[in-house]
Amino acid sequence: MSSSVVVNNLTFKMGGEAGQGVESSGAGFSKALARAGLHVYGLQDYMSRIRGGHNFFQIRASDRNVQATESAVHLLLPLDTLTVEEHLQEVVPGGAVIMDTPLKIDDARLLDRGVSPVRVPLTEIAQREGGNKLMMNTASVAVAAGMTDMPFEFIEQIIRENFGGRKGQMIADANIAVARAAYDEGAREFGPDFGWKIKPLQAKPRMLIHGNQAIAFGAAAAGCRWISMYPMTPATSITEWLAAHHKKLGIVTKECEDEISAILMAIGAAHTGVRAMTATSGGGFSLMVEAVGLAGMTETPLVIVDAQRAGPSTGLPTRHEQSDLQFALHCSQGEFPRIVLTPGTIEECFNAGWRAFNLAEKYQCPVFILTDMNQSTAIRAIDPDAFDLGSVQIERGELLTDEELDALTEPYLRHKVTSSGISPRAVPGHPNAIILTTSDEHYENGQAVEEAPARIAQMEKRMRKLQLAASDIRPPLPEGPEDADLTLVGWGSTYGPIHEARQLLEADGIRVNHVHYHEVWPFPTAATEALLGGARRVVDIENNYTGQLALVIRMMTGINIPNKILKYDGRPFTGDEIVRKVQEGVLARV
Repeated sequence: MSSSVVVNNLTFKMGGEAGQGVESSGAGFSKALARAGLHVYGLQDYMSRIRGGHNFFQIRASDRNVQATESAVHLLLPLDTLTVEEHLQEVVPGGAVIMDTPLKIDDARLLDRGVSPVRVPLTEIAQREGGNKLMMNTASVAVAAGMTDMPFEFIEQIIRENFGGRKGQMIADANIAVARAAYDEGAREFGPDFGWKIKPLQAKPRMLIHGNQAIAFGAAAAGCRWISMYPMTPATSITEWLAAHHKKLGIVTKECEDEISAILMAIGAAHTGVRAMTATSGGGFSLMVEAVGLAGMTETPLVIVDAQRAGPSTGLPTRHEQSDLQFALHCSQGEFPRIVLTPGTIEECFNAGWRAFNLAEKYQCPVFILTDMNQSTAIRAIDPDAFDLGSVQIERGELLTDEELDALTEPYLRHKVTSSGISPRAVPGHPNAIILTTSDEHYENGQAVEEAPARIAQMEKRMRKLQLAASDIRPPLPEGPEDADLTLVGWGSTYGPIHEARQLLEADGIRVNHVHYHEVWPFPTAATEALLGGARRVVDIENNYTGQLALVIRMMTGINIPNKILKYDGRPFTGDEIVRKVQEGVLARV
């Protein structure tokens, strides 16, 4: 491609070993692109090693609101030869590979694919201008910026912010010198022949954020005052965000010796009236299961985040999957109410973060937020007003005030049988409310019981809450024409790629709609029947082997979805991948 055109939809991919600065460089470049007014979606992929192994950071920059990564790469930035071996096939014709001059790659392989080898002495520039060869990652990013005409000021701004302060001034100046030299060489030597350019846009400042940070922000807005957890990828950054702001927000953050301690501490905090949560992944959640039953039996409000990753057991500890839906619906022995939220966007993660606490206290039961590896780590540039703080409401349910407790004339019954199934709840410490509860079945006053009538009364009382909670569950979101020829169904973080796939299919003349489940339990049966009952051809799209949402839909409505696109290789979907599989599979059978 000899002529240059402005196409604000470019994908960059930097790859290398852990320890080579792939994540920090990718995050910094993402921030610079966002400062240039572009929408950004940054996907981080790393192996479960402290050093070594193959890591990459893929950045999609666009003038439209993108919410998924894509398969096509325009600029590949390898810091080692393995990155070229792994990702060369993704580079589009007319694209380029920015390499250190001595990197041992056969340029003919690239040229045969219509890809330009861009050889720049990155290590030499880093050593000469910055005094440290480790700055070659800065040089690599700067070459990409120069080739695409991205103004240097955005790169310099981010470097100064990242290394700001008196102690980091020398490091910042050194990195800027490296970036300036590499940028100029990229612009001068390779920019004229590179066909994709970046044009800054006038836009309100956007923030880069991932799903875990959004959940934490929502929890803080809801008045969360306690989180206890054992660090486990990819849930840990929830606690990191809350810990970073704990003094300002008044939140206790407790790192525990294991996941059992973490959930029991959270249950204890919630029992005292504090809005409490814990966060983990599937392996840690497995250890928490018995305590989940304790919260169910004692009717203790509790928020649990399960940031899913590929299993079973240790599985793929830093990879993506959506295989815990059935686990969350059925975990722990016996039957008791629980609520399951499955946010699919950054905005929905924020909403789930605050809604979970209201639902937990209103219905006095565990509430699960299911996120996943991709949503926990992928960053997106969003408008600051994307989080509607004005919509956040604090609903504490049947929590008795001191005045109401002062006026009690009868003994307080923690598990009083009511028509709604929700018992009046008191915070320990008031003289008129002696709170007794146990993990055994119990009478209304909390004392253990084995008689059948009391068991029936308490069991039916608890389960009535589930019927009432169904009215608070938000129905699945439909997008596209009601009379579509094809309906795509998904939940959680499949929203972004399915949303994009629908747009691509529509561009090919296919009438498509999309039904997205962002809250799954209690299951929205009536809404599902209305949306899918008359659909002509339905395709279930999930990151698991068995099509877990499709199984729930069939169980609750009788609607069978025979067409499925399932992925369980530890990687998220892309929109173009879904389109290809729909065309090769579902549409090819018409």
